[in-house]
Amino acid sequence: MPLELFFDLVFVLALTECTALMADVPTWEGLAQSMLILGMLWWSWVGYSWLTSVVDPEEGVVRLAIFASMAAFLVAALCVPRAFDDLALLFACSYMVVRVAQIVLFLAASEGDAKLRSSVWGLAGSTAVGTGLLVAASFADDQLQGALWALALFLDAAGPYFFGAEGWKLVPGHFAERHGLIVIIALGESIVAIGAGAELVDAGVVVAAILGIGVTAALWWLYFDVVALVAERRLARAEVGREQNEIARDSYSYLHFPMVAGIVLLALGMKKTLGDVEEPLKLVPAVATLGGTAIYLVAHVAFRYRNVHSFNVHRSACAVLLVALVPVAVEIPALASLGIVFAVLAVLIVYETVRFSEARERIRHQLTEQPAPN
Repeated sequence: MPLELFFDLVFVLALTECTALMADVPTWEGLAQSMLILGMLWWSWVGYSWLTSVVDPEEGVVRLAIFASMAAFLVAALCVPRAFDDLALLFACSYMVVRVAQIVLFLAASEGDAKLRSSVWGLAGSTAVGTGLLVAASFADDQLQGALWALALFLDAAGPYFFGAEGWKLVPGHFAERHGLIVIIALGESIVAIGAGAELVDAGVVVAAILGIGVTAALWWLYFDVVALVAERRLARAEVGREQNEIARDSYSYLHFPMVAGIVLLALGMKKTLGDVEEPLKLVPAVATLGGTAIYLVAHVAFRYRNVHSFNVHRSACAVLLVALVPVAVEIPALASLGIVFAVLAVLIVYETVRFSEARERIRHQLTEQPAPN
């Protein structure tokens, strides 16, 4: 675990750079580029979360390989501000090194295990296609470049879906914990954005900072109070092999990305809010603030549906409400918009805590294995 947490520090820089890119280029194009970059870096991190279920990152040559991957990941993170410009090829090559190192370690770990080896070769194929398209994109411009990036991300991430999940190995508790920690890291980026956005500390900035911490705490509560516990137990109870691996792939590798992306978008909104609390947010930051929070909630709805096959009406309703309030956010002070987000999340938490208090207590104290209603 210590080395994995050390590895995660590089992902912290990647999140910071993505937020900074959106803040510097607060346009739809800048937003789209940042999400594509974040998607690529997320998929790199996901690969290593699976890898550490089959190898011990603390031992022997694996430790050195992880260090090498960190160096390549760091270079990719440093390229983020110009990943669609003059550093596009360097980003693509760094990303390729990170992914190739993962495949090599997987191949070494799969010796003598035919099913795992078959899955690794399938992943190697999708990785080759994805990284090849990313290199090709570095020589393209404008819409073609963006299209190649989107195709590269889709085909790379879709590999485990198309090639099956039967052969992978998984340590459920550790796997779920790793994704919980990355959510905390993303939430930490929101707090960093509060500090980065504040230039002069006055009464408005103090109130905005308090509201920002309140929003971040609410996002933490919505995930860790019950949802994370239910998901981890569902993963642990699943039949080892295909069922468990598919739940891990869908619930964690795929559905945690919109959670992290939503948090990063919110971080952009917080940064812009702290920059001038009295002025209304521009359209893109307003969409990032309310829409990012809505994306986070929708990801929770999908997460619950994948795990317990039931639909979360109240979180869906809050997501719809936040999106509907975007036109209001561009007309009122940024501080008020942040207050709206906090109020919606606070009401949601109070409602769920009161409405499902008995089920919440049972789940949090492990008195039953029944999934939570919320």
